[in-house]
Order: sequence, then structure tokens, then C-alpha cells
Amino acid sequence: MKKSITLLSVLALAFGLAACGDKKDASAQTETVSAGKDIPPPAGKQWADIVAETPEMGVVMGNPDAPVKLVEYASFTCPHCADFSAQASEPLRKLVGTGRLSYEFRSFLRDPYDLAMALLARCGGAEPFFPLTEQLMANQPDFFAKAQAIDPKAAEAALKQPPNQRFVTLGTTTGLVDFAKQRGVPEAKAKQCLADPKAADGLVNKAQEGAKQYDISGTPTFLLNGKVVEGVAGWEGLRAKLTEAGL
Repeated sequence: MKKSITLLSVLALAFGLAACGDKKDASAQTETVSAGKDIPPPAGKQWADIVAETPEMGVVMGNPDAPVKLVEYASFTCPHCADFSAQASEPLRKLVGTGRLSYEFRSFLRDPYDLAMALLARCGGAEPFFPLTEQLMANQPDFFAKAQAIDPKAAEAALKQPPNQRFVTLGTTTGLVDFAKQRGVPEAKAKQCLADPKAADGLVNKAQEGAKQYDISGTPTFLLNGKVVEGVAGWEGLRAKLTEAGL
């Protein structure tokens, strides 16, 4: 039987796999591709409104057949990821609207709170995922203040609870459940999502697989058509790479 997520497995992700904004050789180049002409969306729709969950437990926005595919591995507790979200969300939607770019967000976990937020972001399915993710990123300062105010012993005790209780406790004490409730996720639904060990296991496993496959050492990490964009951790650098790709 598959074991449920443990405190040790989460902390291994937190301390063993990723830093926030720790990037590799900035001189590395990305292979250039040609994005071509704009591709019209289906009648009555916009590409940015077409979203779907992916096998990697990410969520993708845009034309599934877009010639340029962007993937971001990001952490909800990484300030660099929050900065990227604030700077890039609107221009990325415009680029996705051309039909030439699709954008997928995949969670990369650095700590137990990160996992709690990832569970909540997915709670309503694909449709509200991107707006809720952007709001969670924008709320980082308030969340950090609440998390730092928690007695460390209380947080440790929460993580020793059974798998179907620990993230409910973390989400409640840090105000994440109320945050989601104020944005259209019913409290009972939010707690149900936080109490789902299968989803938690899946997110941890996919983060581990991504780290191994792409040698991820920091967040955010970007892939363009399946290849890591080296030396880029912000919107300005990524926009230059997208321009090189013909966007």
C-alpha cells in the first residue's frame, strides 16, 4: 500500500530540492523556435480562458496545440515566484491569447505551507486555478506574518497529526481556509481538499519527478518546449527568451 505523505518527505523537499530564485549558468542559451502567425481560438472563446489539468498535476492555459509551450515550476512560498506572478500574469495572458503560446503552472514544494497552498489552489479545479494562484502569490506578506506568529511547537504538533488533519490545521491557523472562502471556495470544500492525502502524495511525487528530470535547483524554473531555460528567474529575462522564440 502506498504510504501517505509524511513530515519528513515534505521537509526533504523543503531543504533538499529547491531554493527560491537560486538559478544556474546565466550564459546558457535556449533553442529558438518559430511561433508563426496568430492562431484564432474556437468560436466564442478566448485562448486564455481554455484551461485544463495536466498529468503532471499542473494546470495549463491556452491552445493545447500552441507551437511554443511554457512551463513554470513555482513555489507558493517563494518571494521570487510571487514577484514573477505580479509582473508576468497579465502579459502572459496576452501572449497566450495569440494561440501561439500555452502556459502551464506546476507546483514545486519547498515546505508544508507550500503544499497546503498548492492543495487549495487546485481545490476548485482548472477554471479558477490561475486567478486563485495569482491571489495566493500576492498574499504572501500577510501569510508569512501569520505563519511566523504561530508557535513553532504548535506547527510541529500539527504536522504530526494524521494525514487527513495536518494540512487542515495548518490552513486554518494561517488563515488560508478563510482566504479561500473569501474567494469562492466554500469552507467545507477547502477543508476537504486539505484533507486529501492522495492529492498531497501526488503533488509531492510530481515535484520529485520534476526535480529529477529537469535537475531543478531553484524556483521559479521555466521550460520552453520541454527544455530548461537556464539563468532566468524573472519576467524580464523570460520575455527576452519568448521573443527569441518568435513571440
